Amino acid sequence: MEIDFSKYRILAVDDIPTNTLLLQMMLEQSGLHVFTAQNAEEAVEQVKENKPDLILLDILMPGTDGFTMAKQLKEHPDHMDIPIIFLTALNSPNDIVKGFQLGADDYITKPFNKEELLVRVRHQLTLLEAKRTIEHQKAELEQTIAGRDALYSVIAHDLRMPMSTIKMILNVLSIQLKEDSVIRPEVLESIQNANEVSEQLFRLLDNLLKWTKAQLGKLEAIKQPFNLAELIEAEVETATILAANKHISIRYVSTANEETDVEVDIDMIKTVMRNLISNAIKYSYRDSEIEVKLETEKGEVIYKVMDRGCGISEEDQCKLLDVGTQYTTFGTDHESGSGLGLLLVNNFVKLNNGRFFFQSKEGEGSTFGFALPALKK
Repeated sequence: MEIDFSKYRILAVDDIPTNTLLLQMMLEQSGLHVFTAQNAEEAVEQVKENKPDLILLDILMPGTDGFTMAKQLKEHPDHMDIPIIFLTALNSPNDIVKGFQLGADDYITKPFNKEELLVRVRHQLTLLEAKRTIEHQKAELEQTIAGRDALYSVIAHDLRMPMSTIKMILNVLSIQLKEDSVIRPEVLESIQNANEVSEQLFRLLDNLLKWTKAQLGKLEAIKQPFNLAELIEAEVETATILAANKHISIRYVSTANEETDVEVDIDMIKTVMRNLISNAIKYSYRDSEIEVKLETEKGEVIYKVMDRGCGISEEDQCKLLDVGTQYTTFGTDHESGSGLGLLLVNNFVKLNNGRFFFQSKEGEGSTFGFALPALKK
């Protein structure tokens, strides 16, 4: 990293004028800009007026010593980030440790060695440049992410309502036309395909809207007591219609031997279940079976979705919850995805004080699920 050291301002503080003059000469010969102070009080004024990028601070000074001045600077929000190099004739390890405890970044012993002085000063300025670069990049990244999330939110919100209407119309048409013997099979198939695509697109928009709200901190879990078993039965019934398009059956099994009441945000948990079941359908082969299971164990209510589909490689499993990757792949019928589903699932489960888990073996299938604390009565 190429650094223009001449743009940095260094404050040298020492009560002995020959020392500050020597420091100024050594550093300015190397292109650095230096201004000086003879005591702590003068130095504090210089800091307020000029805000240096680095302070070379003598420890032993009459009145306020270097330790005290450093402590004052580190306690002030406007000055606490200015790096300090102590100048000391004290070689005691205790004094050196004390300096670091007060927030010093380095120290130089007297008499000064020019090469050592330049190396230590440039090292601190290099660190400072790197820190400022990172802060600038972080601010730019946050601005980009905020803009992206706002855009996603607007797109999802504005498209969700008309898409919901299209989905409803296609769903009604699909059901009614099945009973109409006049409609040609290819027309009925096209309408059913359009209905399926509209369902996928609506789920994508729904996930996108909820994800952006969660990222913007506008989504809170509004919890209420609820029986998870009742929720599962309704979601399985809805998913069975979608699974029928791939001739996939969904079997619901409950081995729960305790109460299955939980305190959750019902809409969030519905979204979680919907995503897990739709993923299982997406990655299951035609004419296969998906098992939805409810268990209770050690004070937890556990929900699992198990498929015998294509499974996920160990390498790809590491990418599933990586926000930066937003990993996705095509389903067994070449269904596409956004990579948001599992990220949203993980987020929503955490917001409801639960834990999300999965296991998968390539070529054999996957199990995805979550566990929630059982409601104590």
